[in-house]
Amino acid sequence: MLSYRLVCTQTRVASRRVGRPFLTQNISFSLLVFKALRFMSLRKVAFRSLVSCLAAMVLLSGAVMAQKKPKASTKSKPSTAKASKSTSSKSSHSSKKDSKSSSKQKATAKKDDKKSKSKKDKATAKRDRDDDRASSKKGSKADRKRESAERRRREAERRAAELAERRRREAAAREARERKLAFERGLRTETVANIAADNTEGEDLNIRRIAVNALGGHAGSVVVMEAQTGKVLTIVNQDWAVRSSIKPCSTIKLVTGVAGVNEGIIDKTDGSIENVTTRRQLDDAVAYSDNGYFQRVGKILGNEKMIEYARDLGLGQPTGINLEGETAGRLAIGNNNARIYSHGDDFEVSTIQLAVMASAITNGGHRVLPRVPRNSTEKVRFQPFYKANVDLPQTNVRRVIPGMMGAAEYGTARRGMDQDLGVAGKTGSCIDKGSWVGLFTSVAPIEQPKYAIAVITRGQSERGRYAAGIAAQIYHALAGTITRTDRNLAQTEFHILPKNVAAAKKVVINDDDSDDSDSLDTMQTQPDGRNVIIVGNAERESAKPEKLVKRTGDSKPLFAPVIITPEEAARQKRERLANPQ
Repeated sequence: MLSYRLVCTQTRVASRRVGRPFLTQNISFSLLVFKALRFMSLRKVAFRSLVSCLAAMVLLSGAVMAQKKPKASTKSKPSTAKASKSTSSKSSHSSKKDSKSSSKQKATAKKDDKKSKSKKDKATAKRDRDDDRASSKKGSKADRKRESAERRRREAERRAAELAERRRREAAAREARERKLAFERGLRTETVANIAADNTEGEDLNIRRIAVNALGGHAGSVVVMEAQTGKVLTIVNQDWAVRSSIKPCSTIKLVTGVAGVNEGIIDKTDGSIENVTTRRQLDDAVAYSDNGYFQRVGKILGNEKMIEYARDLGLGQPTGINLEGETAGRLAIGNNNARIYSHGDDFEVSTIQLAVMASAITNGGHRVLPRVPRNSTEKVRFQPFYKANVDLPQTNVRRVIPGMMGAAEYGTARRGMDQDLGVAGKTGSCIDKGSWVGLFTSVAPIEQPKYAIAVITRGQSERGRYAAGIAAQIYHALAGTITRTDRNLAQTEFHILPKNVAAAKKVVINDDDSDDSDSLDTMQTQPDGRNVIIVGNAERESAKPEKLVKRTGDSKPLFAPVIITPEEAARQKRERLANPQ
């Protein structure tokens, strides 16, 4: 059975190769022989015959294939038209196929050529790069050495330049510090020399010793005076206190406050500014020295009114003290910069003028005539003289007192201040004539002022709080002579308690205003035999353009003042309400 299946399989294969008619005859004959031999049970013979038949088939198939090839070539020339037509159609079809295949081959060949070219180009480029690199590596060793040396040289030059610049800056800083120290030493040396040259005749030597000790190593001047009478108890550094003037800084806010209240710009009840929203009212604005508050008041007030009230309070004119060479100070006539109302730009005052101004605000409106008693009679029975009276309603003038008390209790002058002595004052800090200036003017006790103390210090480290500390030491030493009658006078008089709120940041803008002082006419005292002599003011000079104070380039503020109009304040308020943080 296996042999039979094998024969059948081989038969199919052979039929595909050599053609069905030939194989069919041979295979049928072989099968017939195989069945006959198998029927006769001659298995071995049948197998051998089968093998021989297969071999004969293979040989015969090879012979048949060999015979077919020449026959096909001889039949290439057909005799009939149909054969020629079929042959031509077949040939045309095959030619078309050959053309298509040739075009495809050409396209493939082109692609292959492009690929080969790209590969060759890439390989060439790579070789070129490699060659360049190799040549550069071989030929640029010296160049690289030169470049590295050049880089090192440039880096060394840069470092040397940086070092030189750093040393130059350090040297400049040292020189600046040395100049400042030398300047301060010069100020202190001048202070010591002036104190030694003071005319102490008629002064209270005990109070003078207290004041000198309180001033200590500070360069400055001190005035201690009786606030009600004008009797000068001591003037330390009389040259600076009487004959020299300096920018008042924030002490000018007392003038702005009095003018604002009297003109109705500041409400007497709550201290608010008309049609202006501010974070502080009058009391805390004075206590914390709020620049923006007083700039807003001054913008409404105007320069002319400001100058008028400054004159009323004794600025811009000699006090009339019986010492030679008193300066008149200076008024900021014609200057409309808002800083004149908060920083005192273009104003100049003396220490004795500050003492007289504080006395006039707190003693009922009397501008005392300060005098040093020169004989024993004046010492025992001192007769007070008034330069003039402040021709303003006292309720309006005294409206700034709660803020002055707040400065000493919780504001800018609180450090080292004895709260039980009833001190009311105002500090000032700014830069003028090449150094920082610290000022403090005050009275105590506020109910019935006995002492008026004014301090002005100069130096790179000086501020208003340090000047207030000097005054605090003097008040502490004089505490035994201070008697308070009504400790709540300011509150009962105005029905307002100062608000103890957190202090805001105080920004002091550097300013260097060294303009010359304006000379104003001095006023003469005319005694009339009375115990209190009131002398009228001299005629006020008109603000003529040729006499206005002209600001120099050095006197310009470094930063523009911030002026907020009522409309701008309302807009800012709307924005805060619309965008709460």
